[in-house]
Amino acid sequence: MKKICLTLLLIVPLFSIAQEQITKTMIYNGESREYIVYVPEGCNNGLACPLLFNFHGGSGYANYFIQTNDMRPIADTSNFIAVYPQGAYDYDALEEGQDSSEATTSWIHKAPTDHDDIYFIEEIIDALSTEYLIDANRIYACGYSEGAIFSYELGCRLNNRIAAFAAVSGSMLSDYYRTNIYEWDGCFPIHPTAMMLIPGTIDQNPHSNYDGFSYLDMSLYMSANDITTFWSNHNNTDINAIITIVEDSYPNDGSTVERKSWLNGDNCTSVQELKVIGGDHDWPGSSGNMDISATNEIWNFVSKYDINGLIDCNTASSYEINMNNDNNLIKVTDLLGRDAKELKNAPLFYHYDNGKVIKKILLY
Repeated sequence: MKKICLTLLLIVPLFSIAQEQITKTMIYNGESREYIVYVPEGCNNGLACPLLFNFHGGSGYANYFIQTNDMRPIADTSNFIAVYPQGAYDYDALEEGQDSSEATTSWIHKAPTDHDDIYFIEEIIDALSTEYLIDANRIYACGYSEGAIFSYELGCRLNNRIAAFAAVSGSMLSDYYRTNIYEWDGCFPIHPTAMMLIPGTIDQNPHSNYDGFSYLDMSLYMSANDITTFWSNHNNTDINAIITIVEDSYPNDGSTVERKSWLNGDNCTSVQELKVIGGDHDWPGSSGNMDISATNEIWNFVSKYDINGLIDCNTASSYEINMNNDNNLIKVTDLLGRDAKELKNAPLFYHYDNGKVIKKILLY
């Protein structure tokens, strides 16, 4: 009997499955749709893993976006499944004289349309849940440009499945655009939802302009300030943000980053904006600003939350979770180098045991 048990112990590791990347297909709304799934080794060994959806921009492709926003190395160490769906061709956007070969991929098809990929993503969640052990309370979304706009829509209209999300270089549709033009439901999240946006201040694309975009007197895309106000109000966070100046470690990239955090929301949720001052229509860390990696920032932010809010909300403050960056704080000083426990509306310098010093301004 002992010999049999020993044999089983020796055999089991041989059947463990390494990480895998698979392009899957499904028929959705009469079309064959693709999505790339990256499953780390840890998620093939009986571990319930989160899902992180990654959405390319308009006219983009999943297999290219996975190179720009490569979540695979993080997935290997943090044990989550990274999903890169492929947008469908928007044939309705073709102008007269164009043929179907000139159609481009899109998440938000030209209105009026009956195409709505919100339910395509829900189908992917359901399909993957039959193949892998998924932590249904930790399903996240992020996207670039039109993929960012789509991430907002998931946060709004698939909120029962999405725990937290992030948007890079893309704005949120106004209520008028969403309900009157597309005839979709309004944005009515049903649970406190942490969210992050990473906008560039000189991005001139209408759908990602920092100050929003209107046509005549009709608001189409919300400004960054309107977006943070909407989600801060929904989450009932502090009214004023804590502002941190990110170290300008790449002074030649033509931009700097200001971190703005609205904390202490319901269930310890927060809203965070990484404002790229001088930033254009980029994915920081891959193009444009190099002081931050949007890929790393997104996972570090969303992974702290589940569908109920901050994980372990009752045992750690959202300030500690969001601001200390996993390093040990040694001391806080003022401009003159004096120890300072608290100083309102003035710069403070936070000294960490890894040698990093971060300047922060607490607004009240």
